[in-house]
Amino acid sequence: MSELITLEETVPHVYVLTLNRPEAANALSTALLDALQDKVTEIQHSEHVRAVIITGSGNKAFCAGADLKERRGMNDEDVIQTVRKIGDTIRLVEQIPVPTIALINGVAFGGGLELALACDLRMMSTSAKVGLTETSLAIIPGAGGTQRLSRLIGLGRAKEMIYTAKPVEANRAYQIGLVEYIHDPQLLFEEAQDLASTMARNGPVAMKQAKKAINEGYDTSLADGLEIEHRCYKETIPTQDRLEGLEAFKEKRKPIYKGE
Repeated sequence: MSELITLEETVPHVYVLTLNRPEAANALSTALLDALQDKVTEIQHSEHVRAVIITGSGNKAFCAGADLKERRGMNDEDVIQTVRKIGDTIRLVEQIPVPTIALINGVAFGGGLELALACDLRMMSTSAKVGLTETSLAIIPGAGGTQRLSRLIGLGRAKEMIYTAKPVEANRAYQIGLVEYIHDPQLLFEEAQDLASTMARNGPVAMKQAKKAINEGYDTSLADGLEIEHRCYKETIPTQDRLEGLEAFKEKRKPIYKGE
């Protein structure tokens, strides 16, 4: 049996995490969620990983959301616990300390879009569609969609997407700020890898501290946010990488950062 989640280094320090259930549109079964948690924990404990691309196998789906076939055999309490598990797993993804890019290579509905919302950036195929379609199934997004979507694209547009349950095509997703990049399918992976490589070449400690400062400061007052930024900035000062950056600038060469 093939792995439900694969993790592969494609270029130096850039890892691609792939949901590997193409026969089920990469839906979030319980077994896949367990495997995803394991891989995310592996990433969190690695000093070698500097950027992560998250995608789905095949060319039809990034992730179609919860596994509704599995859900049909559950009682009410089982469903509630499973949705909690999806939410907890997505929160783990959000807490990955290095930059993450959701590579939306196909449909991303429900929990699939919620997973993409937990990434730092989203890059979407021009042939893909995304949506929070739960209200059409008489439920609501339960793994962060009502909260992360409104923070990303604004209250009115988030309400429109959730209330109508209508999928959004790539151009519209880009227009409303739901994704940061759109590309033709044949260019998508190359563009994502180039973007991740650009990030991975920067100072690893600085990248982690930048992500921490942005995320922790976002929902605070400006005064508290500036204090968080200052604390994160101080973490970069005693590093060897900072000195290497200064030397490289002086010698007009590219720095070689080691995360130290």
